[in-house]
Amino acid sequence: MGLLRELRPPHGIRVSVGRSDGGTVKTHRIAVIAGDGIGPEVIETAIPVLDRAAAKHGFALEWQRFPYGADHYLKTGETLPDEAFRKLRNEADAIFVGAFGDPRVPGNEHARDILLGLRIRLDLYINFRPVKLLHPDLTPLRWDSATIDFVIFRENTEGVYLGRGRIDGGKYIAEEVNTVAGVSRIIRAAFEWAKAQGRTRVTMSDKSNAIPAHRIWQQKFKDIGAEFPGIIAEHRFIDTLALELIREPERFQVIVTNNLFGDILSDLGAALIGGLGFAASANLHPGRAGLFEPVHGSAPALAGTNVANPVAAILAGALMFEQLGQRDAARALEQAVRAVLAAGVRTADTGGTATTQEVAAAVARAV
Repeated sequence: MGLLRELRPPHGIRVSVGRSDGGTVKTHRIAVIAGDGIGPEVIETAIPVLDRAAAKHGFALEWQRFPYGADHYLKTGETLPDEAFRKLRNEADAIFVGAFGDPRVPGNEHARDILLGLRIRLDLYINFRPVKLLHPDLTPLRWDSATIDFVIFRENTEGVYLGRGRIDGGKYIAEEVNTVAGVSRIIRAAFEWAKAQGRTRVTMSDKSNAIPAHRIWQQKFKDIGAEFPGIIAEHRFIDTLALELIREPERFQVIVTNNLFGDILSDLGAALIGGLGFAASANLHPGRAGLFEPVHGSAPALAGTNVANPVAAILAGALMFEQLGQRDAARALEQAVRAVLAAGVRTADTGGTATTQEVAAAVARAV
């Protein structure tokens, strides 16, 4: 996977004593917000898998659970209080979250305050979403399109998701925010990651032929791309890119785009590799603790049925390990997932019969 090298937790690594050889064990403090619906199931099922991988690779995880989600909101009216936010900002090395969404909160205000609130208040401007095919039979595309391995750099703190706008009589107006600083830093992050990982192509996507505000993306992409002469900088309008991702996904390596388009393309990318049950996400800002999550929704109807796919949560943990500097453990998790899929241990969303717990246990054994 490979995140940017400078992406490190801001609070350092805590050290605890306890190895039989008299040495020390590195301990990372992880905040957990399990969320709604199937969120708690997949997160709590993934945690023992991550603990096992950590133990195998000589470090430990200290989990601190926070209760925030729909249940807490309905009982107390709290979404994410300031005291909890300060703890997450100042004390956690990483934040591990589940899905949010509950029909009892039709306005989804708790989810906006918790998930979008953390992204914006912590200035986690990089939404890093790998799209990697882990087994060839998972893609709905033709069999000779088995090499799917690209990443999406989605701008995470601007765009229409800021919720700016107004209602004017019968007009519902949403404002999209694109700043020079915001556009520049996400484009630069994409090029820097591509260079560090030996990727040779970065594709920027906008809709500047119809939306004048997107011309800033064109300008900054041209300017910043010129600083990386070894990397091909290409542009696609969003509708064209969506078509080409279906027709020829193997040609793409790094995609950078705005908040809304990145959200849509990420789900399209997930469909190419087997579905949202395999889609993990990292929300990042160099030098700060990141927020890591499975991309799938909360699926309230499936809550408590033990059929949800835990792989996305496990792979979100692998992204977290990358940021914490534990690359060997991250690679081991991905390899274990590949082995389990190849062995046919799968949940119902990919044609299998295994339960959430059974898949997670199989991955733990394969680590």
